[in-house]
Amino acid sequence: MNISIEEAADLFRREPDRLIDVGTGKVAYRVVGNGPDVLFVHGWPVSGATFRRLLPNLADHVTCHVIDLVGSGSSEFSAQTPMSFENHIRSVRSVVDQLGLNSVAVVGHDSGGLISRHAMAGDPRLRALGLIDTEQSTGLSRKFKSFITSGRTPGFGAVLGWLCGRPRLRRSRLVLGDAFADPSLLDGEFAEFFLKPMHDEKLRQFAAVTLLRSFEYRYVNELSDLHQRIAVPVQLVWGEKDAFFPVAWAKKMVDSFPDAQLAVITGAGLFSHEERPTEVSQALLPVLLGTANKRHSPM
Repeated sequence: MNISIEEAADLFRREPDRLIDVGTGKVAYRVVGNGPDVLFVHGWPVSGATFRRLLPNLADHVTCHVIDLVGSGSSEFSAQTPMSFENHIRSVRSVVDQLGLNSVAVVGHDSGGLISRHAMAGDPRLRALGLIDTEQSTGLSRKFKSFITSGRTPGFGAVLGWLCGRPRLRRSRLVLGDAFADPSLLDGEFAEFFLKPMHDEKLRQFAAVTLLRSFEYRYVNELSDLHQRIAVPVQLVWGEKDAFFPVAWAKKMVDSFPDAQLAVITGAGLFSHEERPTEVSQALLPVLLGTANKRHSPM
């Protein structure tokens, strides 16, 4: 199924194909492509639209199931909706259940990779796993810890929303500038899909800050044990200039999985899939299609 870059972006400007009730709200769901099933789980504070640039490279090969977790994108929620990582973990399981995905690969970026591992480790339906610039079993960087601490200060949501609406300020390394190797990519579609809503909508700010404040270090501390339960092929994809999750730590994390390999994307940061979608897609496809060579034997 051919889909252009413009058509892929337009998928996220229209109403979702379906809203999936996960108990705490409704996850927005879109599907495109043909082939084996792949579920895409986004991170904080974006939505499924962050995968828009991958879809043209993948839709000819796999069926892409893209979700907006509760509190993001086109999902349905309110100020009374309980936002937490634990509920997002349950939501991913519920989506897999309700879609009837009996053999599914999962691709998670940033906290979406953390959520995916907690949701699917040991699940017999999991066929393969793609992790893009996500939390590492080796620990958390000083920059990441600093961001978590900042998120718990009073008024953080209002300040973040204000900064999202100031193009020059948000490019600062103290704000969002480190998210991309090329900070100009914070403008354009990234601003349209993620930063403008954060600036304009108080409910969106509430959801993002509430979720951030629900983060517990135990989710990272438990990763080493979780990785041993993920016996399927795992493809790690990392931007070499990721300031939040250092690529050196990603290299160390490879051996924490029974069967994993790492692709480093040059000239890319935390959002390597937005900066270098072709390279990231090429790294992911062999694992998603089951054609990758094993690096490690299952333990």
